[in-house]
Amino acid sequence: MRRRLFLALPAVPMAARAAPIPITCMAPAKPGGGFDLSCHLLRDIFRSDLTEAPGQVDIRYIPGGIGAVAFDHAVREQWSDPHQFVAFSTGSLVNLAQGKFGPHHVHDVRWLATVGSEFGTIAVPSESRFRTLPELTRALARNPAAAVFAAGGTVGSQDWIKAALLVRAAGADHRGMRFVAFEGGGQALDALRDGHVDVFCGDMLEALQAVPAGGIRVLAVLAPQRVSGKLASVPTAREQGVDLVWPTVRGFYMGPGVREREFAAWAREFRTLLRRPRFLQLLASYGLEPHPLVSPDIEPYVEAQVSRFRELARSLSLRVV
Repeated sequence: MRRRLFLALPAVPMAARAAPIPITCMAPAKPGGGFDLSCHLLRDIFRSDLTEAPGQVDIRYIPGGIGAVAFDHAVREQWSDPHQFVAFSTGSLVNLAQGKFGPHHVHDVRWLATVGSEFGTIAVPSESRFRTLPELTRALARNPAAAVFAAGGTVGSQDWIKAALLVRAAGADHRGMRFVAFEGGGQALDALRDGHVDVFCGDMLEALQAVPAGGIRVLAVLAPQRVSGKLASVPTAREQGVDLVWPTVRGFYMGPGVREREFAAWAREFRTLLRRPRFLQLLASYGLEPHPLVSPDIEPYVEAQVSRFRELARSLSLRVV
């Protein structure tokens, strides 16, 4: 893995620094999925004049366990680089709740901020026999193995949970469904486009990236009401008789070894950034809605979400530690 040298964050106000800071965004999956897009959002933030801390963002991919490998490295190696961010999402918290991040716990890293949220999507190949969500659920009601699901992550991941909840909403036993796991949404979408699988359960950012290339059709957005933008014409699952809503929050954490003064400086920077109108415009261009939570306010949110996902996992007969 390529190594880079980083300068320590100087003890002067961020506004006083003019030279771009070398920043690394860790995407804990392969290219093309939601973590990758979160890092691209961070790159766009720092290459603009949105922040008083201009930066040159290098994206580094650390696939493995949909965040587990990156989390493990951060904790075991006590990452202390004040210019290094790790992308996380609701999916990270789902896996953390099930003990999929090994012996590590929710307080073992420094949760910096959530910046936006999106909703889940259900997509099929363009030539799929399933033209609508009701057609898919009727097939699943007759046989939960009637379609092969694909998504980034293994059994118990947030995308697996979306598929399981869809099968359960159809009135079938989710334990009978067929599911193929991929290392990131990008790989799963490639398999869908090539016709190797039948249904993709992912997120809006992934769908928005994939739709222009063709080969897929989005059947439903898992939002309480229709979203704006490029997926405005896609009905929600609720509109089609399936009461399934799944929001996905996106944000960043830092290594546990980052010093308090440096971490607090970034928290102040993000707190200011998330209120700026031009940031909200950038967020909307990514298909994200505002979800501004910055340390220390983010910690109780993360704790509550992990607790909620632990109970959801139990209800789906998943192993919880």
